[in-house]
Amino acid sequence: QVQLVESGGGLVQAGGSLRLSCAASGVTFSSDAMGWFRQAPGKEREFVAAINWSGGSTDYTASVKGRFTISRDNAKNTLYLQMNSLKAEDTAVYYCAARRGGYYSRGPNEYPYWGQGTQVTVSS
Repeated sequence: QVQLVESGGGLVQAGGSLRLSCAASGVTFSSDAMGWFRQAPGKEREFVAAINWSGGSTDYTASVKGRFTISRDNAKNTLYLQMNSLKAEDTAVYYCAARRGGYYSRGPNEYPYWGQGTQVTVSS
C-alpha cells in the first residue's frame, strides 16, 4: 500500500534551518507530483510547496519563497524540503502528499496520499 513517511522535524531557533524528508513507498514516485503542506494549531492545512514528477518545475507559497527549497530524488523515492531563515510563524505540522498525474496543485484535496506529519517548532 501507499506509505509516505516524513522525518527531520524538530525545535529550532528563529533564523535557523531544518531539512525535512519524505520517504515514499507503494507509489509510482517518479511519475507522481509531490507537495508539502502544513497545519498550525487552530488553522486549516495550507499549501507550502510542490514539485512536478521530474523536479523540473516547482511552486511555493509567497510566505516561504526564497527561504524554502523543495527537491526530490527519484532514485531514492524521497522528497525534501530545505527550510532556511525559519520564523516563528513557520511553526506547524508539516505533511508530504502525493498526486498522480505528474503535475502539482496547490489544493490539498487534489492529493490522495498523505504522510503522518512531522512537527516543526520555531522559537523566537
